[in-house]
Amino acid sequence: MGLIQGFLSLMFGGGRNVIRETAEVFTENAEAGAKRAVSVQGQAMQQFGAEFAVPRAGWFDRFMDGLNRLPRPALALGTLGLFVTAMVDPLWFAARMQGIALVPEPLWWLLGVIVSFYFGARHQVKAQQFQREVATTMARVPQVMENIDRLDRMRADSPGAADPGPDVKLSIAVLSPEDNPALEAWKARRRR
Repeated sequence: MGLIQGFLSLMFGGGRNVIRETAEVFTENAEAGAKRAVSVQGQAMQQFGAEFAVPRAGWFDRFMDGLNRLPRPALALGTLGLFVTAMVDPLWFAARMQGIALVPEPLWWLLGVIVSFYFGARHQVKAQQFQREVATTMARVPQVMENIDRLDRMRADSPGAADPGPDVKLSIAVLSPEDNPALEAWKARRRR
């Protein structure tokens, strides 16, 4: 009994919980994480509120605030416009995208720097990941087309769907007639 009591006091004695402390090394304590999140959110809201505490009386300040709010909606509406254009006039859209494909990479980097001025460096990373994902997707196009072609050839209404291929036994079995009692009965009735 003394050994078990000694072990338990070692593990949980003195207000400690060795198991919990060990587990917290590998996983975050949810309650402490929530407290930190509340603290960060509160600080962000205080900073946001302090930004608008200063009255903007001059026309220049109001103009600059309005100008700073334009890029995000313009990019969002422009992107939606591209989708609509692609559906309405695909040939026109494809011709414009071919032109964009000719833009040199340094110009894309410059555009990325300008856009990151408004949206931060995170946009640059996301844009490069997006370009890699598009390139990966485009690299899959031949495989997808081949898969679609295979699926089309498997359809029951496609020519040669019932072709036995190089299987000789199956070809002979298809060509040699089998006994069919129902067919023989039907033929006998027709002869009468």
